[in-house]
Amino acid sequence: MKIAIIPARGGSKRIPKKNIKMFCGKPMIAWSIEAALISGCFDRVIVSTDDQEIADVALHYGAEVPFLRPRDLSDDHTGTTPVIRHATEWVAKNGTPATYVCCIYATAPFIRPTDIQDGLAALKTAACDYAFSVTSYAFPIQRAVKITAENRVEMFEPDQFQTRSQDLEEAYHDAAQFYWGTADAWLAERLIFGAKSVPVILPRHRVQDIDTPEDWNTAEFMFKAMDAPK
Repeated sequence: MKIAIIPARGGSKRIPKKNIKMFCGKPMIAWSIEAALISGCFDRVIVSTDDQEIADVALHYGAEVPFLRPRDLSDDHTGTTPVIRHATEWVAKNGTPATYVCCIYATAPFIRPTDIQDGLAALKTAACDYAFSVTSYAFPIQRAVKITAENRVEMFEPDQFQTRSQDLEEAYHDAAQFYWGTADAWLAERLIFGAKSVPVILPRHRVQDIDTPEDWNTAEFMFKAMDAPK
């Protein structure tokens, strides 16, 4: 069995009610739920939340909310992996255990059903622990600079100053949209960013982290400037 788990904690501070705030005509979480359902990859699409208002919105858009997340997994310091492990264990104890589990973030309005399908195919083909979305940095990270305590500038890699940009190795970062994994990997809380994971590369124009009001505004501008995911 294949399940999607969408973690959606209540109590967002920087963007109040972020997971259900209206984004381009729908509650934010609706975009993730609908992409999961349309992908056809899942036997169950489950939202893990501690918040009844989020649960009601999730149910309205077709997801399951078979439990409310325990309080000890709902604070500001709880990572994603323990939340997915909890939901995976709950499913195993209350029905048919999952074979593949996909964590989909609730704040991923650019996610597309085809991306989810590609992630599952990559996971199966590579016979690995995880397959997750990444995108490339817009600027060579080898040219990054830092500001010192004396308000001066230093390069992180000074030896790369004379290297042409095209000769520098391309670097990628987590696109913060989805993480396919085997149920065993999630239950063992194995490392996601490691040698037993494969990338699903997304174009930069479909990736935007949404943590601050500025991020939110940027995402709305991007979303409206492109064809909205269906």
